Amino acid sequence: MTRQYYVYILASKPNGTLYIGMTNNLSRRVWEHRQGLLPVIPAQAGIHISSFTKRYNVHRLVYSESFARPQDAIQREKRLKKWNRAWKIRLIESTNPGWKDLSQTVMHMP
Repeated sequence: MTRQYYVYILASKPNGTLYIGMTNNLSRRVWEHRQGLLPVIPAQAGIHISSFTKRYNVHRLVYSESFARPQDAIQREKRLKKWNRAWKIRLIESTNPGWKDLSQTVMHMP
């Protein structure tokens, strides 16, 4: 069985806060985000550690792509992170115009 690597976009709501990430287990990673486990903001003096996705309620899986090679997924993630917001929104809406949470239809959540 070949391993798949995923680049994904989470959103807080339609046209809301976006988060782009990469993983080899999309189901687990979405679950981790929903639990507030990822990504952790480095602790600084007097600042409470929490995750970006938890702080901004970014839990809705709105876009994903799969790759056979991790290098390709990493390259795509880096490229998407450099895109401006309008391009990211167009990408999401090209396959998910209603900004539906795809986690329930694309995979089995733990």
